[in-house]
Amino acid sequence: MVIVVGNPANTNCLTASKSAPSIPKENFSCLTRLDHNRAKAQIALKLGVTSDDVKNVIIWGNHSSTQYPDVNHAKVKLQGKEVGVYEALKDDSWLKGEFITTVQQRGAAVIKARKLSSAMSAAKAICDHVRDIWFGTPEGEFVSMGVVSDGNSYGVPDDLLYSFPVTVKDKTWKVVEGLPINDFSREKMDLTAKELAEEKETAFEFLSSA
Repeated sequence: MVIVVGNPANTNCLTASKSAPSIPKENFSCLTRLDHNRAKAQIALKLGVTSDDVKNVIIWGNHSSTQYPDVNHAKVKLQGKEVGVYEALKDDSWLKGEFITTVQQRGAAVIKARKLSSAMSAAKAICDHVRDIWFGTPEGEFVSMGVVSDGNSYGVPDDLLYSFPVTVKDKTWKVVEGLPINDFSREKMDLTAKELAEEKETAFEFLSSA
């Protein structure tokens, strides 16, 4: 298993995979769990619950400011009952605006405030990522990982390293299929895919001339 954390994580991971063709490309993943954890934390803060009470948020695409934190399929535990996040919050404008930009730009905000990166949060996210690969994801729960996009059902071009919702069983990840995608989400998912395609082209041009 190869997990890439250094930025640009998705494109570095794709490049590593291409450079090591003897290792199955499914064995490569990049970290978008930090973004995933941040998205959960923002929802938890807003609702006055713990992060553990929030599940099934999704980070789509690139680990960059074009990533799309999506809570259309997320659930939160309130008074012992699981409720959809949109239903629980009743604040669509925040969820479609400030929530997304906060998660997208959180890394930069931490560096600005601390003059240092969020190293401990990243370390925790790496542990979460590795734990889920090793032990699997809990029943009914999915997490975000940057994985190879080949054969996905969400219209993301093949041969990109794109963050999807995944479940893990027997140390094998699988993209969660069949989630309905609305027009708002479609636009955001396409935008981050476009950035990844451009990054890939630049990286491969550089490699072929090196």
